[in-house]
Amino acid sequence: MSDTGAPERRLHFLTPLLRAWVPIAATIGVIAQQGERAGEWIADLSGLLRLLVLTGLVLVFGAYGFLSWWFTHYAVTDTELRIRSGLLFRRTAHIRLDRLQAVDVTRPLPARVAGVAKLRLDVIGTEDKDELAYLAEKDAVALRAELLARAAGFARAEAVTLGEAPERELLRVRPRDLVVSLVLTLAVWAALVAGLVVPVVVWWLSGSVWATVATLLPFLGGVWAGTAGRFLTEYDWTVAESPDGLRIDHGLLDRAHETVPPGRVQTVRIVEPLLWRRRDWVRVELAVAGSKNDVLVPVASRAAAYEVIARVLPGVDLAALSFSPSPEAGSRWVVPVWWKGYGLAVSEDVFAARRGRLCRRTEIVPHAKVQSVRLAQGPWERARGVADLHVDTGANATVTARLRPSAEAAALLPAQAARSRTSRAAARPDRWMT
Repeated sequence: MSDTGAPERRLHFLTPLLRAWVPIAATIGVIAQQGERAGEWIADLSGLLRLLVLTGLVLVFGAYGFLSWWFTHYAVTDTELRIRSGLLFRRTAHIRLDRLQAVDVTRPLPARVAGVAKLRLDVIGTEDKDELAYLAEKDAVALRAELLARAAGFARAEAVTLGEAPERELLRVRPRDLVVSLVLTLAVWAALVAGLVVPVVVWWLSGSVWATVATLLPFLGGVWAGTAGRFLTEYDWTVAESPDGLRIDHGLLDRAHETVPPGRVQTVRIVEPLLWRRRDWVRVELAVAGSKNDVLVPVASRAAAYEVIARVLPGVDLAALSFSPSPEAGSRWVVPVWWKGYGLAVSEDVFAARRGRLCRRTEIVPHAKVQSVRLAQGPWERARGVADLHVDTGANATVTARLRPSAEAAALLPAQAARSRTSRAAARPDRWMT
């Protein structure tokens, strides 16, 4: 029992086996780093010694997994989730329920095979996520529902019986559309071309196989991350609406169940790669305070994406935003050619800035989420009569309206500060299940 009377619970009994992979991976990494020296050392051992070493490693790894499981407990009290862990160095995490902003369930491939899941917790004001790894899948879902209900203000007895809130599917990305979107991404082709050309140049100049391989590997990693890696992560991407926020499920091998908490979105970014525009496809990204969940929709038609964004920014009509371009007279001398990609739109609800020509990015900030407004103007911009307006948000991010006329930027500065102050005063509180 915890000191508040709440019963302490243990993790799933298979947790030691899954946690044992941590020291195993570290050992393999050390052996791989030593290379030939490790191979010679292993070859010098007799068969009996090899067996003894292997047995010793298995016992050590097993003891690590068992002890890390044995000394980990968690309990849900009236006000917090308490996690105690550690053998030599004890650690107790006190996670206030009223500070929870997201509770995600992830199922890596080994965990899916074992029928267990990992619970990850987003807490307001912290960058790192606490987690409970691993729980039985049904226990993880039930605990998630309990924590969200408690965060919404329900009593402990009532929260346990509520179960998971109902949901309504808003969007599902077809695998075919995901594959086509990856093929039509210029960055992937650029990485592929560079991966073919640069190593050949390095080989021609140096004649070194190791230098060529060392040059090739980063490009292969970039191509993998932009193609197969993204496909595995974003496969079967589903967005659903529920009282506790927007739920996102995705992943082919590793399944993830994430939540976009209500009222915590600071910025919405709409990305339009050049080759997507003919199909009118967009990608939607988010900046959420204290969270690393940054993708809302990997690819969708503009109409479908706007329908999902309407759940994040209620009352905002994105189609009605009218962007004014940067003035040609001053901007073309500050940023040649690319100045045409900049634009600004300000409505009663949001501040929106656009940039980019090959890949257009539109960043939208609700006035209530603006923390500060800054005007910046270098000597060359001052000479050409333009200035940049920076809007800072609670997600440690900045949205910049570049190359605005100096008079317009000077007028926007106090006007935006006033809009933000008024919007914050009228904004609804960020609450769960309301």
